Amino acid sequence: MIENRRILLVVSGGIAAYKSLDLARELRRHGATVRAILTEAGARFVTPLSLAALTGDKVYGDLFSLTDESEMGHIRLSREADLVLVAPATADILAKMAHGLATDLATTALLATDKPVMVAPAMNVRMWEHAATRANMATLAARDVTVIAPAVGEMACGEEGEGRLADVSDIVAAVEDFFDTAAALGAANPTEGGSAAAPLRGRRAVVTSGPTHEPLDPVRFIGNRSSGKQGHAIAAALARLGADTVLVSGPVALPDPVGVSVVHAETAEDMLRAVSARLPVDVAVMAAAVGDWRAREVASHKIKKRTDRTPPRIELAENPDILAAVAAAGNKRPRLVIGFAAETEDVIAQGRAKRAAKGCDWIVANDVSPGTSVFGGDENTVHLIRGADEDQTESWPRLSKDAVAARLADAVARHFAAVP
Repeated sequence: MIENRRILLVVSGGIAAYKSLDLARELRRHGATVRAILTEAGARFVTPLSLAALTGDKVYGDLFSLTDESEMGHIRLSREADLVLVAPATADILAKMAHGLATDLATTALLATDKPVMVAPAMNVRMWEHAATRANMATLAARDVTVIAPAVGEMACGEEGEGRLADVSDIVAAVEDFFDTAAALGAANPTEGGSAAAPLRGRRAVVTSGPTHEPLDPVRFIGNRSSGKQGHAIAAALARLGADTVLVSGPVALPDPVGVSVVHAETAEDMLRAVSARLPVDVAVMAAAVGDWRAREVASHKIKKRTDRTPPRIELAENPDILAAVAAAGNKRPRLVIGFAAETEDVIAQGRAKRAAKGCDWIVANDVSPGTSVFGGDENTVHLIRGADEDQTESWPRLSKDAVAARLADAVARHFAAVP
């Protein structure tokens, strides 16, 4: 809950700045008190008057205002908030934050704050993927800055990819999740100190993601449609909460998540070896769509069409079951093992059956039937199954995969808070 929470909203200068107006309105609708800092560039996209009308408070922007700075306004602004939220966060302001620059009121307040900081990046896809931005994001993640990952889609510049500002509803959900996690951890004041911002600090996590490719010959393979978006988002979410996270990724077309150690694997056997080498850990999230079958023998040369046009006979062998293996790892078993069940019918029932069969603690069951757009898409509808009883199943609404990841990471944090 964000009711009665004080949020300092920093609006920097990008085309997505217009969404800050809706964000301010939604935060207030949820009961938060919102005060805003508008950068000089941000004021090129939205006016102070518009932002003031929606926050119900004065909008700040001038570092050298005699009235405000006679009271050390940048210190007061940054210290009176429960959370500092930068949305949109441009490449420029993220770089200044990473390098400790204080060139205006916004960056000075960010450098002076002792409160948790959350950023929602928004920029061109090439800027987001640039090595400098990735390094800056890694620096901020190491300082416990919470990152609301940008969305994928068409941008104002006409290009398409990752870099769009997250939906306003997802940003509000991330703010709610932050305060809910802090409350669940029993913090009397969740904004003091770093424990609430990083409740999984000191914990170790391993996450699998994406498909596996099982070769038939040097050019062909057996695979599936998994994009890896959900697993990558989960690894990033655990890292943002402070966990030392290793992501074992199958072949995907995604950048490595910020603040996460990544091991690339191709086959199920590769993935099992990589996961086993990282055990024991506190939590394992097996989100990869691991192929059930592989060719018993891989051809050393490309399989050619036969002159009689009859298809080749390919004998299959069963792949190792990574989730079951991790759940049965003896003294190396993670304290919390979470599996995924991608189903096309009877999703909850199938998920419960899989949880029992694999021996894991939790199952995240989702519907991947045609028309759901889960494989390869940016949204997911999941059911978190903790046990066999109905009251041990949480059915979440359709959310972005980043929001699903944030909720799951928060559930993990609450679990370890209750069972140290």
